[in-house]
Amino acid sequence: MNDVGTRIRARRLTRGWSVRYAASRAGISHATWSRIERGLQSADNRITLGGIAAALECSPSDLVGAPVSTSDRELLAALAGAQAVRRALIDVDLSEPSDGAAPPLDLLARTADLAETLLQACDYAGVTRILPGLLRDLHVETAGPQAARALGLLSTVASTASSVLRELELPADAWLAAERCHEAAEACGDPVLKGYAAYTRASAATVAGSHQRGLTLAERAAGELQRHLARPGAAEVLGCLQLVCALASQSGKRLDESRAWSAEAAALAQRTGETTTLGLYFGPTNVGLWRISIEAEDGDPGHALEIARRTTPATLPIGLRQVYYYADTARALAALGNRDREAIRLLLTAERIAPQHVHRSAEVFQTVQELLDRSRRQSGGGELRGLSARMQVA
Repeated sequence: MNDVGTRIRARRLTRGWSVRYAASRAGISHATWSRIERGLQSADNRITLGGIAAALECSPSDLVGAPVSTSDRELLAALAGAQAVRRALIDVDLSEPSDGAAPPLDLLARTADLAETLLQACDYAGVTRILPGLLRDLHVETAGPQAARALGLLSTVASTASSVLRELELPADAWLAAERCHEAAEACGDPVLKGYAAYTRASAATVAGSHQRGLTLAERAAGELQRHLARPGAAEVLGCLQLVCALASQSGKRLDESRAWSAEAAALAQRTGETTTLGLYFGPTNVGLWRISIEAEDGDPGHALEIARRTTPATLPIGLRQVYYYADTARALAALGNRDREAIRLLLTAERIAPQHVHRSAEVFQTVQELLDRSRRQSGGGELRGLSARMQVA
């Protein structure tokens, strides 16, 4: 593949577009676009190149001369892997048990732990490489002698898939994964696992913009789980359901309700302490991170900073949650309008932890644009311009 084709493909996949859709934006056939990406046809025609650049919302010079950065290559690999995850999710239909052989469940459990670890480290490309085969192998095992254990693992792995697809801003795929998580939990029958699956579904619905659906799913599951709080892990899952209720309420512009839900979660977290159940890491620190995000988005940025000062992100050994801390605190600082230098520093910290997440985040993009609009040299203009260039902020 030539360099121009590589850059075109990278930018297309970064946006999550199919060849047909991108080509329709450019006014050329999908076959022509595909040949250009694969280096089988030149894109040196000024009109063709200009149309492709306009479709990708960049300049022709970006396609001709701009190198593909390491983070872009990682994101490209993650998005390509997400297509394979989508196909696996379509295939692992529990109404049609799969035949064949799979590795022992102990090995699959270790692979599931690895996938979750990679997600927490923000290695999205690594996660999407593992998930397709893992999902299919667990599907095979649901018809085996340890069906209950296999169903439990399939539910948690499908939740991991939903999380990484949300981070890659593929909401429809994230919902499909959440549905597979729900189906496996229902088949398993464990009320805690069913609550966990409801949390996954509610998160996917809320991120996709279906705020009321997310709230309904989480609120209903929280009520059902109240009857099973004596079970191990039930309190932690309940707390996460309360947090997603807070997020869905905030997204629906009901800030008072959102704060009430997060206050319930905070009170519960004081009783549970810091936990690691089901990879949720529910506890005072995680509740603080959610509250920072909610206040930075639609609430009081000053209050968000007060919470941030009381929160130590390193308490959670997961890069993904730490990234949210730095990015959301930067959003609160930017909203105040007088602490831009500190906001830029936190954004750069988030970028070092997870460039794939930061470069694709609509919230971070908006913050960088706001900072860029009022930037001055004394506010760290050079570093900000570098970040904005990497994020392709105009």
